[in-house]
Amino acid sequence: MRTDLFDFELPPDRIALRPVSPRDSARLLVVRPSGAPELDDRVVRDLPTLLRPGDQLVVNDTKVIPAQLFGRRLGRGAEVAIEATLIERLDGSRWRALVKGAKKLAAGDTVRFGDEGKVCFLGQLDATVEDKGEAGEVTLSFAFHGPVLDQAIAERGAMPLPPYIAGRRPADEQDRSDYQTLFAREEGAVAAPTAGLHFTDDLLARLAAAGVGLHRVTLHVGAGTFLPVKAEDTAEHRMHAERGQVSEATAAALNAARRAGGRIVAVGSTSMRLLESAADDDGTIRPFAGETAIFITPGYRFRAIDVMMTNFHLPRSTLFMLVSAFSGLDTMRRAYAHAVATGYRFYSYGDATLLFRETT
Repeated sequence: MRTDLFDFELPPDRIALRPVSPRDSARLLVVRPSGAPELDDRVVRDLPTLLRPGDQLVVNDTKVIPAQLFGRRLGRGAEVAIEATLIERLDGSRWRALVKGAKKLAAGDTVRFGDEGKVCFLGQLDATVEDKGEAGEVTLSFAFHGPVLDQAIAERGAMPLPPYIAGRRPADEQDRSDYQTLFAREEGAVAAPTAGLHFTDDLLARLAAAGVGLHRVTLHVGAGTFLPVKAEDTAEHRMHAERGQVSEATAAALNAARRAGGRIVAVGSTSMRLLESAADDDGTIRPFAGETAIFITPGYRFRAIDVMMTNFHLPRSTLFMLVSAFSGLDTMRRAYAHAVATGYRFYSYGDATLLFRETT
């Protein structure tokens, strides 16, 4: 499909720079392609009344690491500022990173991130450039290993906010909590599964009281989630692979709930993509551990997911393509036009949608 079919006008002031408080006070646009009304303006705390007893929420429990590091190249000419975003751990001391200024680096260069550490024995955090790939990808071999390296990164790193936010303000200490979901447990993401940011302890208690189940899966969100679709046709775009896991117990519980008439409700595109990767053609969800690069566009036949909760996404993004596949492109264009006109807040810190499948 042509990429321009997924374009729309989004005023810059619609991109939220901070989340609302409390988190479940965010607005929620309910979209029912075959329902009446098609569009329903609610708030996230209404979720227990919008789902049915027996429905099963699936959330992503990945935890965002402070993966953005600022440093400088040493030992070869004048010092050069370097900004690195860690995107994939290769082993105890090596990371693959996206680097601004990668053209100024060569294999063997030393990059120093920060100076004195909060823990005195750490000193500086140095890394050696092992090799360079395409599009600014660099392999960094750090001087520290394992938990000590993790601590050093945590001290010096900033939360890797999406460029649409980071271009308008720097990350700060508040983002260390704001950009982490209530479910965050498994470290490894460089971007938050942002639909999960709307949940509070009170909302979870009310969902449980309403008979809605809750299950956790893990998909470590990569920096590829920020990348625009540059191809003119969706068939020419390639997704970055992300690593995920669905446990045997979770798969069995979701299959049993669906057989009993419950619906699977994916909280976010990451849960959606992982479960669809783990599902057989008949919708049976299998245990899964590995990488997925699934790219969902209109025409995709959904196997595992019945309902989806997700934030508002950017024009021409793979995420807007995904929701258009789920609820229909024309429906989502009307929904987004309504959202822009009525002041909904977009992207990671913004408001949410509750989407029902086009065939529901």
